[in-house]
Amino acid sequence: MTLTRSEPPAQIQTGTAAVAPIVAVSGSHTDSAIQDLAGMYAGRAWYSSHLDDEYWYKYVAVGDDQLSIRRSQMHGYLRGDVAVEGEVVVQWIDAGEARVDVGRNEVRMQPGVPTLFPIEQRFDMEYQDWDQRLVHLDRALVLDVAAEHYLADGTLSFDRSRTPSPTAVTQWRGSVGAAMQALRSDGVNSLAWQEAQRDVARSLFALYRYQGEPVPTGYGAPRNFRLRAAVDHIHAHAAEALTVSEIAGAAGFSVRGLQEAFQRTLGRSPMMYLREVRLRRAREDLLRADYSTTSVATLASRWGFTHFGRFSSEYLRRFGEYPRQTLRR
Repeated sequence: MTLTRSEPPAQIQTGTAAVAPIVAVSGSHTDSAIQDLAGMYAGRAWYSSHLDDEYWYKYVAVGDDQLSIRRSQMHGYLRGDVAVEGEVVVQWIDAGEARVDVGRNEVRMQPGVPTLFPIEQRFDMEYQDWDQRLVHLDRALVLDVAAEHYLADGTLSFDRSRTPSPTAVTQWRGSVGAAMQALRSDGVNSLAWQEAQRDVARSLFALYRYQGEPVPTGYGAPRNFRLRAAVDHIHAHAAEALTVSEIAGAAGFSVRGLQEAFQRTLGRSPMMYLREVRLRRAREDLLRADYSTTSVATLASRWGFTHFGRFSSEYLRRFGEYPRQTLRR
């Protein structure tokens, strides 16, 4: 690939108009590349080197804190660790070589195929002579969109094991392109940009299967407004010592009415639902924890599991592995 280095652009040219970047860096030295880029991804151990006599990098991003669309390029080699907090990141390469989650659930990227970053989990990556696109979505935005079709309980988990379908990739690219059009024509304060952000988030759920429970039939009906209030209360206070009486009181139910509503619509008791939410929250904490400084027992206790053996057994049945295996990923 033959390219020449240029200074950071004052704007990104996107067809007929230009968009001011929120980030724009470039350079021709390995040390400055690490300094400029590692901080954006909480990198702690990055290394970069030349491939030949010429070395350069460019990185530019447009958007806002809800959605940003980015381009990263380097004529060189880069490896290191990455951790992104509070965001969901999808990337793809148009040229070059790239591996993510090296040594674990490794993905060797193919040109044009979107790849989801491990969510709020430190991982290793390796890139060489690349042209990369990235889309950063705010975690709260993704959860809000998830609630349109799922009982979103505050956890985010996607099945990254399967390659996205061509139809899903086309939908994804279309939504990202439409977002860029809304950004350059209407700006970050426009309703068009806000709707485009949600459309990009919706297309994420077509790319990768979301590991959440679909909203049951009739859940959104007016008659179930108190049930939804009870579910929201559980989601908001899952780490606390909740009782059936407290959940019922928060939603305006009698205890019997709460039990019947949960059984009728969700097919389980309120406390069973609470336990499932706590298991998912515990798993999310295990995935992003440092096994050298964190114990399974500590995290289990945080989510109300006081009997470690019982927690381990339930966790195995739910996720197909022991909690200590999740922690050491």
